[in-house]
Amino acid sequence: MTGTLLTRIRGRDRGSYLLISPYLVFFGAFVAYPLIFSLILLFHRWNIVTPMEWVGARNFIRVAADGLFYKSVLNTVLFLLIHIPLQVVVAIGFAMMLNARVWGRGFFRAVYFFPVVVSGVAVTILWQQVYANDYGILNTLLQAAGLPAVPWITDPSIAMPSIAIMATWKNVGIYIVLFLAGLQSIPADLYEAASIDGATPLQRFWRITLPMLNPTVSVIVILSTIGGFSLFIEPYVLTGGGPMQSTLSAMLYIYNQAFYFSHMGYAATLGVVYALVILTVVLIQRKVIERETGL
Repeated sequence: MTGTLLTRIRGRDRGSYLLISPYLVFFGAFVAYPLIFSLILLFHRWNIVTPMEWVGARNFIRVAADGLFYKSVLNTVLFLLIHIPLQVVVAIGFAMMLNARVWGRGFFRAVYFFPVVVSGVAVTILWQQVYANDYGILNTLLQAAGLPAVPWITDPSIAMPSIAIMATWKNVGIYIVLFLAGLQSIPADLYEAASIDGATPLQRFWRITLPMLNPTVSVIVILSTIGGFSLFIEPYVLTGGGPMQSTLSAMLYIYNQAFYFSHMGYAATLGVVYALVILTVVLIQRKVIERETGL
C-alpha cells in the first residue's frame, strides 16, 4: 500500500517537472547562462574572434578612469531630469481630461496609447522628419510664423531635451492609463463634499486629487527612472550619440564598446557598474518617496 502511494507521488512529481521544464530551459538559456557568462567576462579581454585573455581587475580600473563613460551617465541623468517631470505632468494632465465625460473619450484614449505599441525605431525615424533643420515640420511651422529655425538635434545644448520630448511622446500613453486608473479610484464623495464647502477646482486638485494619486505617482516615477536609464534607441537612431557626445547615453556607450569596438569584456564590466548605479538611484528614490508620501 505504501509502495503504491510513493509511486503515485513520484509520478505526480515527474509530471510537475515536465510542466515546468519549458520555463527551466528558457531561464537557463536566456537568464542564467548570459549572467554567468557576463560575470566571467568581467575579468577577461575578448573580441569575439580570438580566445579570452585573463586581465584580472583591469576592466574595473579602466572604468574608473573612463571619462566618456561618466559623461554618458551624466547625459542620461540630464535626460531623466527633463523626461520624468515632463512625463508626469503631461500624463496627469491628459488623464484628467480623459477622465471627464467628454465626447469621443474612448477614441482619444486609444489615440494617446497608440505610440506605446509602435516600434521605437519607427517613432524615432518619424521624429527625424519632425526635427530636421531644413524641412522638418517644427522648423517649417516656425519659419511660417516668422521665427528662426531651431537646430533641434544638431545643437549640443538642446539635443538631449529634444530627445526627452520625443521619448515623452512615445511613452506617455502607458502612464496616462495608470493615472486614469488612479483617478477613477478616487471616491466621488470627496469632490462633492469639497464643492459644497466652496473649494475651487484648483483647490480640489491640490487637496484631493494629487494626494490620492501619490501611490500612482511613486510607481510612475520609479518606472520612468528605470526606463530612462535604458535610453538607447532614440540617440542611436536620431543622433548617433552626437553632436559632440551630448546625447551619448550610457546604454549606447556600452553598446558601442561591445559591438562597434568588440571590447566584450569591458562592455560587460560597464554593464555591471551601470546596473549598480541604477540600483542605487532607484533605492534612494524609493526611500525618498516613502518618506515624503508615507507609503
